[in-house]
Amino acid sequence: MALRRMDNVLLVVEDLDAVIAFFVELGMELENRGPLDWRGAERVIGLEDVRQTVAMLRVPDGPGRVELAQFQQPKAIVPQPAKAPANTVGLRRMMFAVDDLDDTLDRLRAHGAELVGTVENYENVFRLCYLRGPEGIVVGLAEELS
Repeated sequence: MALRRMDNVLLVVEDLDAVIAFFVELGMELENRGPLDWRGAERVIGLEDVRQTVAMLRVPDGPGRVELAQFQQPKAIVPQPAKAPANTVGLRRMMFAVDDLDDTLDRLRAHGAELVGTVENYENVFRLCYLRGPEGIVVGLAEELS
């Protein structure tokens, strides 16, 4: 039996609207959004008396998805430091391929995004950078050079 696919990555957020706007500007499509009223979710995640709003965003014409969860109860726990450096244990970034890195940077900066380091050319194959968006979410952007 083989692994079939990776369905999504979950991000817990405090400002659902801001994070949705960031990913939509990146080029993802909002698939759905609403309260999660399934009590089985509490058993799956190991928390009780959960109230949360979830949103699912998808890559256009692709299998990749990002799920966002905003907890009303229990309140979300903010990690310290909020802007963790790249060598912090755990999920550090998600990488996205883009057509035009400069245009993408300009559009995402309007949503408060900032470069983590610099834009670099990797062996004349890719232009790469890390970008910190709302709530400290880090995404990598890669433009293929052809």
